[in-house]
Amino acid sequence: MDKETLVENMKVLLASSYSVALKAQNYHWNVTGPNFGEYHTFFGDYYGSVYDFNDLYAEHIRQLGSFTPGSLERFSELTKITDETAVPGAKFMMVRLESDNKVILSILKGTHAAAEEFGDLGLVATLEDAIRFHSKMSWMLESYLA
Repeated sequence: MDKETLVENMKVLLASSYSVALKAQNYHWNVTGPNFGEYHTFFGDYYGSVYDFNDLYAEHIRQLGSFTPGSLERFSELTKITDETAVPGAKFMMVRLESDNKVILSILKGTHAAAEEFGDLGLVATLEDAIRFHSKMSWMLESYLA
């Protein structure tokens, strides 16, 4: 695995992760209904944690000697997450977030394999932390929808 391929994987991860965090923040701001408090807290915790990972991804792109994308236009070119322009109901918010979380997990696993092949153990550890977080969120989101 060459460094440039790893950097490109990281940029897609950052853009996609930023997109899912922004979507969860939108849901946090706009959720309504009888379970408002629970959903509001869940979405807030989710996007807060994802934003923390985004900073680590961006810093690692810089450590690899590349500049980090930082505009909405560039993120929209790179992301694998579909934008949310409407304000859906609470259940649909959970459905969309569950689906998007799976996309993030897939990107994380591919990037993890690339980082392992490249031999970047610091990045491998960061990605393993993110995989653990998103795996936990996956079963939690599935439980909300059961």
